[in-house]
Amino acid sequence: MKTEGMRMKKALIIGAGPAGLTAAYELLTKSDDYQVVVFEETEQFGGISRTVNYKGNRMDMGGHRFFSKVPEVNDWWQKMLPLQGAPTYDDIVLDRPMKMAEGGPDPEKEDRVMLRRHRVSRILFDSKFYDYPISLKAETFKNFGLLTTLKVGFSYMGSVFHKRPEDNLENLYINNFGKKLYSMFFEYYTENLWGRHPSEIDASWGKQRTKGLSIFGIIRDYLGRLFKVKNRKVNTSLIEEFSYPKLGPGQLWEVTADEIKKLGGTIIMNAKVVGIRKDGDHVKGVTYLQDGQKIDVDGDVVISSMPVKDLVAGMNDVPAEPARIAAGLPYRDYMTLGVLVPKLNLKNKTDIRTMGNIVPDNWVYVQDRTVKMGRFQIYNNWSPYLVKDLEHTVWVGLEYFCFEGDSMWNMTEDEFAKMAIDEMVKLGLIDNASEVIDYHMERVKKAYPAYFDTYDEMDKLVDYLNTIDNLYCVGRNGQHRYNNIDHSMCTSFEVVNNILSGATDRSNIWNVNTEEEYHETNTSEEADEVEID
Repeated sequence: MKTEGMRMKKALIIGAGPAGLTAAYELLTKSDDYQVVVFEETEQFGGISRTVNYKGNRMDMGGHRFFSKVPEVNDWWQKMLPLQGAPTYDDIVLDRPMKMAEGGPDPEKEDRVMLRRHRVSRILFDSKFYDYPISLKAETFKNFGLLTTLKVGFSYMGSVFHKRPEDNLENLYINNFGKKLYSMFFEYYTENLWGRHPSEIDASWGKQRTKGLSIFGIIRDYLGRLFKVKNRKVNTSLIEEFSYPKLGPGQLWEVTADEIKKLGGTIIMNAKVVGIRKDGDHVKGVTYLQDGQKIDVDGDVVISSMPVKDLVAGMNDVPAEPARIAAGLPYRDYMTLGVLVPKLNLKNKTDIRTMGNIVPDNWVYVQDRTVKMGRFQIYNNWSPYLVKDLEHTVWVGLEYFCFEGDSMWNMTEDEFAKMAIDEMVKLGLIDNASEVIDYHMERVKKAYPAYFDTYDEMDKLVDYLNTIDNLYCVGRNGQHRYNNIDHSMCTSFEVVNNILSGATDRSNIWNVNTEEEYHETNTSEEADEVEID
């Protein structure tokens, strides 16, 4: 407890996304010794996990499934948004069963509620649907045809007997799936996502995103489901249900921001941090830009979720080597077009009932080499409350990957809409562009920290950052690591624990989401995990 007359310490937190807001909330609830100030560059909470409201139709930036194996994360979500205790509108209409919490809020009457939703993700390849990840269903082999099935089998056997050195992403995928499946389902999509061929990308990204996922993993999961094996480990890409905020992922962070303010925390919006003022190996404070004015704020600790590239660029007196590594770190940016249509041409051939009998997918991975579209989301299936007129419209998000400043990024909204809607027609999602009722474009900078260029020297940069005694890096961009929401939150849990305990070793913070079995103590199908692609 703070004694009479003791000066409160000030924690400066950069970014009001999952990592930044988690750090602020944890520090305020676990200590009375800190005044907390959060700086957010934009007008919205949540970072890449924000939700955009366009004329009553809500857009999820990237698609977020809430499913974590970390009990602390699940408890945290439950505290902010309790699990539904009554059915959602679409489950009522369709008489669909779904897990509910006894005494939980009714989503038809309350907004502060976490829904339980069905997980469906598929790949659209050669105008046919395939499970994501590839399954051993009869439909898969029917879609392949006999010749392709044989090629896939022989190709995989070849990869078993001839293992490639896993020094790049291409070799990792071929070792796990065989060259034929790699060329069908990984090569083009990966190059489209990152703007680089998989042979140029560090394998560590693939190891992180495909833990336990291979042909053997798919077979093991298939047999587990077939014979109803209890307490088997479930790969995050294979879950069948997930949690989801009623009004989209941004709602969770809006609620968290409100709680932070109630606890006495300060959140400054439209405040872009442009400077980290160091004195030797100690940060004295930050400089932020607001309304064209630069403002200095002093602090005792700084927790940063801003892109580490920008963090280091804003510091004074950085040695040449870490400055070079940080400046060379690459990112992939993201654009999406929300499109409102009366219907989609895709036929629902599953046994999952949906409103308007649309396909049940949350999102679909597009593997068509004739288009630039990477994925499309169907917001109706994430939550019935994301769509203003659920009965008569389908609200989809067409997702594209680009580099900030390239020709796609610089398109006007109408130019981008024309390209994307033309690709909808090419893919057969709609018959004609005239069917589109409305559209809205969103851009997300530095959505994906990339694993090439100077990334292979990241350890040297981390070593330098760890010499600054009161600076902590958290979250996806703060650590330049493809973290899910729960991993980003865990980095902040670790930071707050270190600050309050006086621990100086930062390895626990940087090790989140690097170890094979990190925090996997809860491995049942009931566990919740976030999947962000």
